[in-house]
Amino acid sequence: MSTLERAWCGLKAHPLALDAALAAGVLVCMVAGSFVVPRDGHGVTWGVHTPDTLSLLLMLLGAVALVFRRRRPRTVLAVTGTLAVVECVTGDPRAPVAMSAVVALYTVAATTDRATTWRLGLLTMTVLTAAAMLAGPLPWYAQENLGVLAWTGIGATAGDAVRSRRAVVQAIRDRAERAERTREEEARRRVAEERLRIARDLHDVVAHHIALVNVQAGVAAHVMDKRPDQAKEALAHVREAGRSALNELRATVGLLRQSDDPEAPTEPAPGLSRLADLAATFRNAGLPVEVARADRPGELPAAVDLAAYRIVQEALTNVRKHAGPAARAEVSVVRVGPHLEVTVLDDGEGGPGAPEDGGGHGLLGMRERVTALGGTLTTGPRYGGGFRVHAILPVHPTTAQGEPV
Repeated sequence: MSTLERAWCGLKAHPLALDAALAAGVLVCMVAGSFVVPRDGHGVTWGVHTPDTLSLLLMLLGAVALVFRRRRPRTVLAVTGTLAVVECVTGDPRAPVAMSAVVALYTVAATTDRATTWRLGLLTMTVLTAAAMLAGPLPWYAQENLGVLAWTGIGATAGDAVRSRRAVVQAIRDRAERAERTREEEARRRVAEERLRIARDLHDVVAHHIALVNVQAGVAAHVMDKRPDQAKEALAHVREAGRSALNELRATVGLLRQSDDPEAPTEPAPGLSRLADLAATFRNAGLPVEVARADRPGELPAAVDLAAYRIVQEALTNVRKHAGPAARAEVSVVRVGPHLEVTVLDDGEGGPGAPEDGGGHGLLGMRERVTALGGTLTTGPRYGGGFRVHAILPVHPTTAQGEPV
């Protein structure tokens, strides 16, 4: 960023300083214009004239008033308009004090509604033009008088155009924010409905068979010593009910799987002990991954161990998909007191469908895992580029009801 751009950004961050700089620029233009006057004769020729003290004072007061144009736009318009009328009546030849009134009228038009702009614009245009034509030293048809009419109209029109553009941009932003909120609410509603449906299906599938298993097990325990044949029959019913429950549970969960999902693994659920293998898999796929660990392996509950592994896996998958071909990733697993902190960073550029766009379910799944264990998840873009996923998992997690997992 150049020095000029940094200076402009600094002025935009401080509106009063920006208005002071604008007022100084207007003052320079008014003073410079007051030294140049048209000569009589054929064609357009110009001469040099030194303005009188009153004209210089009026120009200075008009510029000072412009410093406060954002805070009191109508008051500033009234002050600068009055100064311009005074200058039109007393100045000979006139200094361009009306320039400050034009800037003030632009500010009013840019910060108020169209009806107010029309009223104040016509009033300012009429008063200044009438003062110049009727009370000024030049003939009423002089081009300087027509210039006052034209410049006041331009100031009001330009301010109204800027206000309309700002309104359109703000409307687009509001519509985008409403659409984002609606999409998030719709996603949350669908997730809640899906959870309720799954819970209801699992209850309907399992409840009957579990109740049957409980009854048959009670019968087997009661007749085990006296009637072993009947006990064996009851245990056979228990085994059959368990098999039916597993089959129906497998069918219900299978409804949630996609047609191209891999078959369910038969090995134990993965954990941080397989983190090195996971990183190597992504390295082989072309994503440089660095892993740093400062925890005590083998001391984590199974739920926490699995959640930490899945968070790293999903975060690296997002990096591979969205961060670009030149991205690098860093994985950190640190034990801090009663918590396990998992951090995944990347330096990619992102792209369409990136995690921060909210287009997928990866971040939602990670957040649900962390929330279920009573932890916190923070995600978002990094300063300077890239994305950050940071999860804090309690080593001894509890459920939403405060019960240990």
